[in-house]
Amino acid sequence: MKLEGKVWKYGDNIDTDVIIPARYLVTTDPKVLAAHCMEDLDESFAQNVQPGDIMVGGANFGCGSSREHAPISIKGAGVSCIVAESFARIFFRNAINIGLPILESAEAARDAQPGDSLSVDLTAGTITNARTGKTYQARPFPPFVLQIIEAGGLVPYTRHTLGIEI
Repeated sequence: MKLEGKVWKYGDNIDTDVIIPARYLVTTDPKVLAAHCMEDLDESFAQNVQPGDIMVGGANFGCGSSREHAPISIKGAGVSCIVAESFARIFFRNAINIGLPILESAEAARDAQPGDSLSVDLTAGTITNARTGKTYQARPFPPFVLQIIEAGGLVPYTRHTLGIEI
């Protein structure tokens, strides 16, 4: 599975309250959450992000509360993937659960600049920066995690696996 998009870069310790402020937690609608994603940190994000863009973060991305609203808002905004130096563990799991791919690569995250174009191969775990020409290695996902991401998250994957149609 290959993705390509423009970089939106943020720093260390981006917590879930910055990703989606608590005042918007009255809904789980991805479109409503997407309209407010990152607004307290970057007012331009929600209005300018394009489908397929890639969010890049520093260390401990997604720290804070355990709610799924944060990755839902990012995915709802059209972000295809997040690359960071490291992720808070609960955010990592919540992102996979909703089908949002995330890769840890400290070097790729540090080298990426806002507006760069990244190509990500989820199967190989590689991240290529078009500006620098460098390719970085992240840990590739195991096949079952790729299947969860490709299905759109854990619930659709489980429904498909069990043959349950809605």
